[in-house]
Order: sequence, then structure tokens, then C-alpha cells
Amino acid sequence: MRIVLDAMGSDTHPKPEIKAAVEAARLWGDKILLTGPEHILLPKLDEMGTTKDEVEVIHAPEVLEMTDKPAATARGKAMNSMAIGMELVKEGKADAFVTAGNTGGAMANALFRLGRIRGVKRPAVSPILPVLGGHAVILDVGANADCKPIFLLQFAIMGTIYAEKVLGKSSPRVGLLSNGEEPGKGNMLVKETFPLLETAGINFIGNVEPKEVYAGEADVVVTDGFSGNVFIKTSEAVARFMIDIIRDEIKASPISSVGGLLAKPAFRRVGLILDPSEYGAAPLLGVDGLVFIGHGRSDAKALVSAIRIARQAVSNRLLEATREAIQRRLANVSRKEEA
Repeated sequence: MRIVLDAMGSDTHPKPEIKAAVEAARLWGDKILLTGPEHILLPKLDEMGTTKDEVEVIHAPEVLEMTDKPAATARGKAMNSMAIGMELVKEGKADAFVTAGNTGGAMANALFRLGRIRGVKRPAVSPILPVLGGHAVILDVGANADCKPIFLLQFAIMGTIYAEKVLGKSSPRVGLLSNGEEPGKGNMLVKETFPLLETAGINFIGNVEPKEVYAGEADVVVTDGFSGNVFIKTSEAVARFMIDIIRDEIKASPISSVGGLLAKPAFRRVGLILDPSEYGAAPLLGVDGLVFIGHGRSDAKALVSAIRIARQAVSNRLLEATREAIQRRLANVSRKEEA
């Protein structure tokens, strides 16, 4: 299996990428392709005693910075590390691409280099969310701030396939994020999307509020990129806030400190559940190639997890299944929308 890792993506690149590439190559026994400037990467790999059978550097002299405008630099910096990596996927020289770089840059490069799956209107960033009793896929969380009902319908279908292929969910339950459970609740986008999901041939369970999401009542949560981004960032902030509050209260008195020591194994398990590095990266569903986007703060552990998720997607033929589902379930809907 050939996974490409963008060496220049994370906030502290390329140190975590190099460490992750070496660890992943030795963990799974497959060569990792690392894209970035050779003069930076090769000496560091030599210092680690890495062989070309473990990690191969693909020269990419240009780097996308966080301050770069995505659409312009996708063309203006044609030799950037994202573009070179995605080109390998397009040419069939690699199976999937992983980056911890700018989401907008990844989106622009993916659309420019790989294009969309035929019939897909908009790709969606689709992270895995820890919920009671397991995990849920939520999409979109930032690729599309403004959406139409047809976009959310496609997100639901792509999310269903991802939940089936990567999370192993049989007939995943699909919920539409809203401010009320009852049909008819929500803004115009939610109201117009609801009947489309009812007739999409998926296991649509209706509207879900955030409390239902975290109660584990849905396997796939569908929303527009603006609401999804606010939802996911608020969730991360509240989780961090609660951990900090509990830590401070445990230290507030000798008695609670003793209780904290006894509960330490449980807190450690909770920390693992909430740790984003356990899930690695989110797929950019809808582009015609497997692209995974991690957080800019990703360390080597998170990037190894991202490579693991990418490997699962390749093994379970996620891209092929998504293409088939879009063609099978959306042909009539797309024609009506265009008419």
C-alpha cells in the first residue's frame, strides 16, 4: 500500500511528519512517500538511519503557508508539497494522500489536481466524533460555509459509505443537525433537505439536536460547513474546558486529590477517547481520490493515526464505493436539480 504524507503540512513541519513516516513504515511494512524539499528532508531521514525501502522522498520545492490564498496558490505554487502528493494519487502511483496543512489549501489542490467524483456538487470534510458508545461521522465541518439541499443530500450519502467502510457500521443511522427533533424544525436549508433525505435510500432517522449526537443516536450527522465548523470547535472547547475544571477541582483539597489519584486510570481512558490524535485526520469526501486532512497541531502520533485511517479507506475500497453510491443513488436527483 502506498500512502503519501505531506512533509510540510503541520504547524511544526517537518519534524512530526518525518517521525510519523518512519514509524508508519516500520509498523505496517509499507513504504511511505514523503513530499517536500529534498534538501530539508533527506538529511533528517539519514540522521534517523532510514532506508529508501521505508521512506521515499518525492521532491516538492514549494510550500503552502497558512497565509497563502488557497485557490491562487494551488495554481501559482504548482510544485507545492500538497500538489505533488495529490498528483501521485491521480497518476496511480499512490493510494491515498495525508496532510496536516491548511484545509483550504488541501481543498483547492484536490479540486485542481483530482477533481470531483462525477455527480458530486461539493466535497465535504468529514471528521470522526467520539460519542456515547462509539463514534459518529459529521459532515461538513468547514469546506462549504454556504450549502444547498442537494449538497447535504450528497453529504449524507457519502457519510453513509464512509461509516460503513471505515467505521464498520451496518446501515448507519443518518441524522440532520437542527434546533429541534420534530420535522419542520430548522432553517430553510434544513426544511428543504429533510424530504430529500427521506427518499434517498439511506437510514435517515430525522432531525437531531447536539444532545442526540453525543448520546450516540446517529452514526452520520449532516450539516452545512458553517454550522458544522461551529459545532465541532465548540465541542472541542467544551471538552478542554471540562478537563481543566475537573483538574483544578481535584487539586482544590487533600481529600479530592486522593480521590483524583484513585480515579486516575478512568481519567486516562477519558483522555484517550477525547484525544483528537486517536482519530488522526478527516477525509475530504467527494474528490476523485483519497485525501485526508489532519489538524495543524498534529504530532507524530496523530499523523500515524491519520495514515492508519487512510490505509483502512484503501483496504475497504472507500473511493470505489463512494463513486458507485453517487452514481446509483443520485443520478435522478442530480438531473432534476439541474433541470
